[in-house]
Amino acid sequence: MRFVLLPGHRFDTVGVAPLIDGIAFDVILADKAFDSNWIIADMNARGALICISQRPQRLVPLVIDLEIYKCRHLIENFFCKLKEFKRIAMRADKTDTSFKAMIYAAAALINSR
Repeated sequence: MRFVLLPGHRFDTVGVAPLIDGIAFDVILADKAFDSNWIIADMNARGALICISQRPQRLVPLVIDLEIYKCRHLIENFFCKLKEFKRIAMRADKTDTSFKAMIYAAAALINSR
């Protein structure tokens, strides 16, 4: 199963269309910032499974797969644990290579706990 994960903030939906254009995936995992009617309609047209935490203003709640939502929750928790490392949260490394190495080191440390 191919996933696309879209963490984001309010108004990030502007960049979604060019980001996913031409990419084939089966499931979309996203924050409630992406709970937009046009994104839901596009995913339904593609036949993709939708796993988006929903805004409280949604009148008709979407039916989501709870097992996939659990995976999304694990991924979100992992990113929160990564951001506990100040060097990663503040992007203190000067090069992409050293930043990537720090992420690997932090991930190994998180995994060993």
